[in-house]
Amino acid sequence: MVRFTEFMFAFFNNRWLVFVVAMWVQSCAGIGYLFGSLSPIIKTSLNYNQRQVARLGVAKDLGDSVGFLAGTLSEILPLWAVLLVGAIKNFIGYGWVWLIATHRVPTLPLWVMCILIFVGTNGETYFNTVALVSCVQNFPRSRGPVVGILKGFAGLGGAILTQIYASINWPDRASLLFMVAVGPSMVVITLMFIVRPVGGHRQLRSLDASSFSFVYCVCLILAAYLMGIMLVQDLFDLNQTIVKILTLVLFLLLVAPIMIPIRMTLSLDPMDSKEESLLASPQTPKSKSEPDPNDVIFSELEDEKPQEVDLLPASERQKQIAKLQAKLAQAVAIGAVRVKRRRGPHRGEDFTLAQALVKADFWLIFWSLLLGSGSGLTVIDNLGQMSQSLGYEKAHIFVSMISIWNFLGRVGGGYFSEVIVREYAYPRPIAMGVAQAIMAIGHLFFAMGWPGAMYIGTLLIGVGYGAHWAIVPAAASELFGLKKFGALYNFLTLANPAGSLVFSGFLASSIYDAEAQKQAQQRNQRLENSSTKLFVGDEPLKCEGSVCFCLTFFIMSGLCITAVILSTILVRRTKVVYQHLYGKTQKTSNST
Repeated sequence: MVRFTEFMFAFFNNRWLVFVVAMWVQSCAGIGYLFGSLSPIIKTSLNYNQRQVARLGVAKDLGDSVGFLAGTLSEILPLWAVLLVGAIKNFIGYGWVWLIATHRVPTLPLWVMCILIFVGTNGETYFNTVALVSCVQNFPRSRGPVVGILKGFAGLGGAILTQIYASINWPDRASLLFMVAVGPSMVVITLMFIVRPVGGHRQLRSLDASSFSFVYCVCLILAAYLMGIMLVQDLFDLNQTIVKILTLVLFLLLVAPIMIPIRMTLSLDPMDSKEESLLASPQTPKSKSEPDPNDVIFSELEDEKPQEVDLLPASERQKQIAKLQAKLAQAVAIGAVRVKRRRGPHRGEDFTLAQALVKADFWLIFWSLLLGSGSGLTVIDNLGQMSQSLGYEKAHIFVSMISIWNFLGRVGGGYFSEVIVREYAYPRPIAMGVAQAIMAIGHLFFAMGWPGAMYIGTLLIGVGYGAHWAIVPAAASELFGLKKFGALYNFLTLANPAGSLVFSGFLASSIYDAEAQKQAQQRNQRLENSSTKLFVGDEPLKCEGSVCFCLTFFIMSGLCITAVILSTILVRRTKVVYQHLYGKTQKTSNST
């Protein structure tokens, strides 16, 4: 009995259990990616036009990104209470939308609907904040993979909920709104006491590497399985029993990672002595009156280093930087050089939000994210109308597809960006520039309207968009520290609704409605009807053909190219920082 009690205590305080449960919580934090399936239901039920639907999309994006309150509460309340607040907001917001869409309560004005969508989706920010803050603190040396996997499961949430909805087989399409209101809230309330920091920096084990490999394998199998069953259900009319069996297998794949904390707890092995000496106890911070000489020298090095050094090969660049650093240290020691004492932290240290807001690097990340993720979110919010305009009847197929590609983009973005910084000590934002270049190509496919463009476009946009949300949080924590990570992360996420407001709320919807009115005028002329109406009968006006979004996506492609330029500037500015953070690790790994 005593051994069982010890086992349960170790199990519930295992950082891998927190990580696995955070994956499940994040699976409920992807409600926003279902908007492409929810918007046609709301549009038909309430007779909205495309511009009104776009306003709801902007409200959804604001709710999904405005996380200041979640970040503040995470520093005041216990994390389980933060999750509870998010679950309540999700239930109230989408529950009331379901009541309105099914005409169980009177229809409310558009601005009230926007508030309800905002409140319901805003619950996701509480799930995101708690999961990321807990797991980044528990895995400080594996930020890229951890953030990528967690954000990946958030991106996969839309496909998971769609499959669960298909297995239940409700006759009423509006029941999807009911499931979105009830399902995530129940899951989060059930798991809310587990997701928390548990001193994970002291839990390094020799099994960690193989455990991450197992999680990656599960992620790939899960994505391939969802893609497979989605295509099978689209091509064949399956018996409902088979659909339920397929959904049961999906649940088994989601539960499979729980074997990691069980194995970790059963086979507790001592930490490597070198790692234990480094991570067993956090370093005591120095007082402001006694700054670390190495940090001061590094800060001065950024100003004194010739620009030509950045153009040298990696090995030669490290040698030149080491020589310059040694010269500066010697000059400071003999008093020949007086090193400047800068106010505030240097890049790589802990910043407050106010301190980060005056840094050019922070705004480069923000604007690059706004252009890249904002253009991707425009696609996600308009997938239903895009597929309908091109003659596809089942819009939910593309919603599920982009959720899967989004998931793989986040997992892959976290993995490959970690390889870049660990193996080559190169700035992580270079991976963001690559993702934005991929998105620029995807927007061109949508703009041209070629055969199969919806499939190829969703692949490229989903992967590129997803990679942003694995790379940006990790890069922000490296450049601006972990102490105020919640506030920094939630400010950067404002780039999402800002981009959506401009690109989807005004640009895409205005172009769509203008093209729809042109087509209506042409039809009316043929019918010898003198007046053009926004609605024909009880059906809202629709645009048909690739022309509906052609101009929009040409503009989106240009914006992604601009984002690539901003990311390249950020890479150039932060080379020295990443050399300082990861150069020693790279040198040690090469010597071994």
